[in-house]
Amino acid sequence: MLDRIRASIPALPPAEQRVAKLVLLDARSFASMPVGELAERAHVSKPTVVRFCRSVGYDGLADFKLKLAGVVNEGVPFVHRAVDEDDKPSDIIVKVIDNAVAAMLKYRNDATGHSFERAMEALTATAVARGRVEFYGVGNSGIVAQDAQHKFFRLGVNTVAMSDGHIQIMSATMLKPGDCAVVISNSGRSKDLIDVAEIALRKGATLIIITASASPLAQLAQSNNQILLAANHPEDYDRYSPMVSRMLHLMIIDILTTGVALRLGQEMRPALQEIKRNLRTRRYAQPE
Repeated sequence: MLDRIRASIPALPPAEQRVAKLVLLDARSFASMPVGELAERAHVSKPTVVRFCRSVGYDGLADFKLKLAGVVNEGVPFVHRAVDEDDKPSDIIVKVIDNAVAAMLKYRNDATGHSFERAMEALTATAVARGRVEFYGVGNSGIVAQDAQHKFFRLGVNTVAMSDGHIQIMSATMLKPGDCAVVISNSGRSKDLIDVAEIALRKGATLIIITASASPLAQLAQSNNQILLAANHPEDYDRYSPMVSRMLHLMIIDILTTGVALRLGQEMRPALQEIKRNLRTRRYAQPE
């Protein structure tokens, strides 16, 4: 919601722009102030405040403030940032889904195709040369790494996923130029993953980092001209379980898998077809 307001500012009349800037300056206070005080602080009339709310797509001030309160709400710590303690199941469904959809749409608008192109090219080159693609993650990110390994090995790529810090270090030490190390992290601050990324760099492997853009891991990738696929999200990793971040990371893996599969060409598709055919025999209930 705040991103949409920020993007709409150039198209608004000057008076409504002042209201928009007041929202962005202190959204929490805006959601609780009466219209008279809002108008006074923005140096506009009361009708202008209402017109602004309608200009950015809401029914009026009451509807705008209700939606804004949901945006600035801190949620239930250690559970989910978008829900309240007294939410009914129907509220939880809407809030959790809306939160995820908003994060994905924001990522779609912010993602840089150039970084994805570099990552796809590096992974494809490694696959063609029969090099190693290794996925590293710990905790929840370790599960995402396993999903990535599952998708890439179906393409005939020599790949593994590791979440144990000691094994990660041993495996990264055996990397060579032409190999790829894909490091996945929600916070980008895990010492184990920073260590393994530094080892991969020293061994000459291509480093692909999936993490938040302001993190130490992201800075490591950028300062060494490696590939950063930034996955920024609104979750505070010290307060909430990874939910939106996990979905973003899984989506990034899906994008990479699809791009690499297309670059490998039609030669590998008969193998995928055979995998599907063989898996079909493992199903007890066959379609009629």
